Amino acid sequence: MSNSTRCAACRYLRRRCTEDCVLAPYFPSTHPDRFACVHRIFGASNVCRMLQLVPVEQRGQAADSIAYEAYWRMRDPVYGCVGIITRLQQEIQATQRELAETRALVAMNATEDARQREMPAAWDLVSFPADDFHQPPPSLT
Repeated sequence: MSNSTRCAACRYLRRRCTEDCVLAPYFPSTHPDRFACVHRIFGASNVCRMLQLVPVEQRGQAADSIAYEAYWRMRDPVYGCVGIITRLQQEIQATQRELAETRALVAMNATEDARQREMPAAWDLVSFPADDFHQPPPSLT
């Protein structure tokens, strides 16, 4: 590769980008910040070593994973991407609890509704004589 088309890694490290550059396919010159972040967290030689240990067909995903981990380590030096994963797991658990509570309320309301439909209303149980209703009250004389 010529110096005008150096990958972001070689440009950052101020070196010539060779045809067999391990980093070139995964850190193009259009994304210099991505490699700068990866280099700051892992170092260029460590990233090269990690990528060479991975089968060629999986290196793109490995480079994306390394870049993602480096990005979150820069944003959260203590927890990195584990902090995000933990927060998401907590959200999932809270949502699952809320869903279980909502399902329990729905089941309870459905049971109560079915029970009320089976039971006659209280005024249906009381019988009033029909003719007493329309007669005037007895006189007290």
